[in-house]
Amino acid sequence: MRYLRQSWKLFAVFIVLEVGTCQGHYIEVQVGRDNSPSKHSLGENGLLSDPFNPGTGRNRLKYTLLLIRLSLVVIIILALIGSFWWTMSITSSSRGQIYHGYRQLQEQVVSDLRDIGQLSLGTTSVKDIEYCPPESENFVPCFNVSENLDLGLSKGEEVDRHCGPGSRQNCLVLTPVNYKIPHRWPTGRDVIWHANVNITAQEVLSSGSLTKRLMMLEEEQISFRSDSAMFDSIEDYSHQIAEMIGLRNESNFAQAGVRTILDIGCGYGSFGAHLFSSQLLTMCVANYETSGSQVQLTLERGLPAMIGSFNSKQLPYPSLSFDMIHCAECHVDWDQKDGILLVEVDRLLRPGGYFVWTSTVTNTQRSVRNKVNLKKWNFVRNFAESMCWELLAQQDETVVWKKTSLKKCYVARRPGVGPSLCSKGQDIESPYYRPLQACIAGTQSRRWIPIEERTKWPSRAKLNSSELKIHGLPSSEALAEDSLNWYSAINNYWSLLSPLIFSDHPKRPGDDDPSPPYNMLRNVLDMNAHFGGLNAALLDAKKSAWVMNVIPTSGPNYLPLILDRGFVGVLHDWCEAFPTYPRTYDLVHANGLLSLEFGQHSRCPMFDLFIEIDRVLRPEGWVILRDTVPLIELARAHAARLKWDARVIEVESSDEKLLICQKPFIRRQAS
Repeated sequence: MRYLRQSWKLFAVFIVLEVGTCQGHYIEVQVGRDNSPSKHSLGENGLLSDPFNPGTGRNRLKYTLLLIRLSLVVIIILALIGSFWWTMSITSSSRGQIYHGYRQLQEQVVSDLRDIGQLSLGTTSVKDIEYCPPESENFVPCFNVSENLDLGLSKGEEVDRHCGPGSRQNCLVLTPVNYKIPHRWPTGRDVIWHANVNITAQEVLSSGSLTKRLMMLEEEQISFRSDSAMFDSIEDYSHQIAEMIGLRNESNFAQAGVRTILDIGCGYGSFGAHLFSSQLLTMCVANYETSGSQVQLTLERGLPAMIGSFNSKQLPYPSLSFDMIHCAECHVDWDQKDGILLVEVDRLLRPGGYFVWTSTVTNTQRSVRNKVNLKKWNFVRNFAESMCWELLAQQDETVVWKKTSLKKCYVARRPGVGPSLCSKGQDIESPYYRPLQACIAGTQSRRWIPIEERTKWPSRAKLNSSELKIHGLPSSEALAEDSLNWYSAINNYWSLLSPLIFSDHPKRPGDDDPSPPYNMLRNVLDMNAHFGGLNAALLDAKKSAWVMNVIPTSGPNYLPLILDRGFVGVLHDWCEAFPTYPRTYDLVHANGLLSLEFGQHSRCPMFDLFIEIDRVLRPEGWVILRDTVPLIELARAHAARLKWDARVIEVESSDEKLLICQKPFIRRQAS
């Protein structure tokens, strides 16, 4: 079969060359010292002469068709022989695998023909991609609620992620009318352009939750910094949570082992924005919303966020990933589905981690008069106790639990009380949109380390030797070398991007080239994060950026290591759309992703990946790809179709190249 696949590729190359020749492409030939043409000379029409029967173009065409027919006969014979031999050498029990392999072979042949054709015809002959209709300016693939309702999905599953055939759009998403480049950090954290996000003035004014109320509509902008007393409520709220844990204030969270926080239904990110000054990293996760999206506004402010439905699937994070999980009026019914959503919270929390819930349901004084809320509160309180959570404090409408650090607590429970422990087969450390499990996970993981015993931030980013061994790294040298290489790469990236921002930093005659501003990037998407080295290097270089570290499902899973370093990240299949809104990242980076996804075989077309990159990238945002030379050349052809400005950079002492691209800002006029 390997030989057969090579035969297909050779045949594809032959066809492409013949088609290109028939279209009038010239072929360069060498000429001897006496200036006489070689044996295979050019004819009068500029095409390559037939070496066996020099004559008219009609004879040449007959000879070409004869060669094609002979090639087809040879390939068919080889296919029949290979198929017969393959069939005789297998058992009936593996037929399903054969069919799957055959389908992969078919898909690979089609992909090879397409890629070879694009390279041979050149970028100028490839049709430019069209723009999506204006109503798709905030389109997010895989989250079509109306289609899911038509399929009969309900009870929350209609807002879940469903990536079926046809979920993508093979077009470029337009910017909204009056779209403007976001303010740079930290101004952009507090002020965003109203036209950049899909929210109405009425939705701004009627925002209900604590974090949503901290907005004011000021002409063309939405401001999150108000002079009213309400602005201080987030600080008071954070201070209250710290005191309930037993700390002096929120600046002491790091001393208690808190670094990463998962904020479910985050409002518009004000809780995470406030805690950022205390070096806490808060990941917002919320359902897909067609308008007034929490995720879209949070990302527009330069804060970590992604779409994630907390309904029927496990979130694509490893077990034992977050130091705190926060829910303030997040509209999750924790008492429903026999408490299985609380079990998912337990899976994501590290030992000794905190669950903070703010809701009118927890107000016991009001719940006495509201029997429904009282029933919900009693269920959640009893279920949390059955999972070995300790109720630390309850004030007003806020309750704080602490997950146990002792595995023996589960054994000491009365028989039949609370969820059972997951078996080894159920306890999958890094699920990818797997159905919710009703058992307690993570107890068999070597990463079961109480947050109080973990290295405190910022030293946590380095990981000590015992922590590295848990992740299969024998010593800290591998991580240190990786960090050193990435620190050098970041400096090179900054120098390569600096010519693109001279307009923001004009220089006087005779002055040195200005260095790029430290805050030129805020939201960074690393599509193949490996150990999280890019993230660590940006922090070491004092760049004011956060990184969404993505681990492809097709490669080695280093996501637990990345999260243990105090970063944020997610598992993702790059043959599917990323769960975010359009125009949400300033920089998209990928080192070795093309080789991983398209080097040996490809499960999806490479151009689909580039359309997805264009969707999530902000206008005037950058793309940095590093990979092998053939794949970079193919990527440059795709970049040309997307109208990106692109240049290829040589990498010293390497057989790889860099592709640096910038997405243009194409303004859309009002119809």
